[in-house]
Amino acid sequence: MAAKTGEKRGQIGLFVVTADMAGFSRGRHLKKMGLPVQDTAEIRFDDVKVPKDNLLGDPGMGFAYMAECLAVERTMSAISSLSHAQAAFDETMAYITERRAFGRPVGAFQESRFTMARMRTEIDIAQCFTDDCVMLANDGRLSPEVAAEVKQVTTDLENRVIDRCVQLHGGAGFMDEYRVSRMYRDARVSRIFAGSNEIMKEIVARGLGFDARKMS
Repeated sequence: MAAKTGEKRGQIGLFVVTADMAGFSRGRHLKKMGLPVQDTAEIRFDDVKVPKDNLLGDPGMGFAYMAECLAVERTMSAISSLSHAQAAFDETMAYITERRAFGRPVGAFQESRFTMARMRTEIDIAQCFTDDCVMLANDGRLSPEVAAEVKQVTTDLENRVIDRCVQLHGGAGFMDEYRVSRMYRDARVSRIFAGSNEIMKEIVARGLGFDARKMS
């Protein structure tokens, strides 16, 4: 757990808190728009006493410790979003090849073909960028700005691709029995977790020299 350890801004410590500690309890399970099998619940701390040995590192460096992993976390988010976009693309390719309308496969219509071609191009471009970020991360050279870029690009792409795939499924895309319907709900949070895409834009902008704190 992360907790404030002082009055200064960002003075945070990291602590190991185990479920058998007195005062720790779990609250209600939270209902979400998507990701229903993910166990998300409230947790409560009522005067929990944490031993000194459970402190991780310096008591005032918790935020800095967490920040060390942010670039890699955002790259992992990018990999996940890109794989989801590819999965939706594959599901849709199979569907529009088999599904027929007006006597021919849905995929035979120009709008369908052009939509698939556009998605294929966008996914391939994002894949190249993501692969480059993985190599940079493995080499310890991935910057916070580039990680923010790839997280924003791929999560936006994931949502855009899945939305198009739902449309190409027609009414079936609105039905839970089709995977693309469930993917549509699950994808929405990707633009929020690991830092919202609005925050990603702030990070990239600061890297360009636009720091609102200094410009106001």
